[in-house]
Amino acid sequence: MDLQIAQQTFIVCGATSGFGHATAKALLKEGATVIGIARHTDKLKKLAEIHKQNFIPLTGDLTTQKTIDEVASEARKHDIDGILINSAGPPAKSFAETRIEDWDTAYQNLLRWKVDLTQKLIPHFTKKEYGRIVYIESASVKQPIENLVLSTSIRLAVVGMMKTLSQEISGQNITVNTIAPGSHETPAIERLIKKKSETDGISYDDARQKMINNIPAKKMGDPEKLGTLAAWLLSPLSEFVTGQVYALEGGNVKSTL
Repeated sequence: MDLQIAQQTFIVCGATSGFGHATAKALLKEGATVIGIARHTDKLKKLAEIHKQNFIPLTGDLTTQKTIDEVASEARKHDIDGILINSAGPPAKSFAETRIEDWDTAYQNLLRWKVDLTQKLIPHFTKKEYGRIVYIESASVKQPIENLVLSTSIRLAVVGMMKTLSQEISGQNITVNTIAPGSHETPAIERLIKKKSETDGISYDDARQKMINNIPAKKMGDPEKLGTLAAWLLSPLSEFVTGQVYALEGGNVKSTL
């Protein structure tokens, strides 16, 4: 399928690992230009060496004002068509294990910078009369996941913001959607497996297998396949889809919505 993005430019947050990397690869495979943001300069350089002029590296921490402003500037400079807004999750903890400082940090790392960056990009998309915004959150926004109280709570706020925004900017060819992954073969799953191992008093391998056994699909998800969905949502083909949350979790979520 031709996603019609060969002449388009996208920003991908967290482009060197996990879902961000998978999405960047999917976009680049379609011939798009990707501005990749990550904290590790060496990994960004490797991507730039492979993809030449189609990949523009930007080193930075998206929780800082400096990087947010730089990303907004790059968006205007390169006249971007869409953005994948994506970040690492907070520590795996139960509610009883959290301290108020954990909540403050989770707000900074999962919500605040996304609101700030989105506010800075909306005028660009409005002027362009076109735009695609996709957030990567978690299946915990559909159904709480054990030991993920920080992620569940703060990511739900992102979804609430996303849904409201999609209504406010409707009719301008700007779409806003969320992908909510369950357990996938990414570095982020490691913290959940380790937590499961500690909580249940079992080995890491046993905790991993127990997690897989609890997934109806009986396997972890492939991040590269999620990347293809993100690429489609970022493409012109998704023009009639906005304000939606797509759970990719192998059947774990029992909700009908």
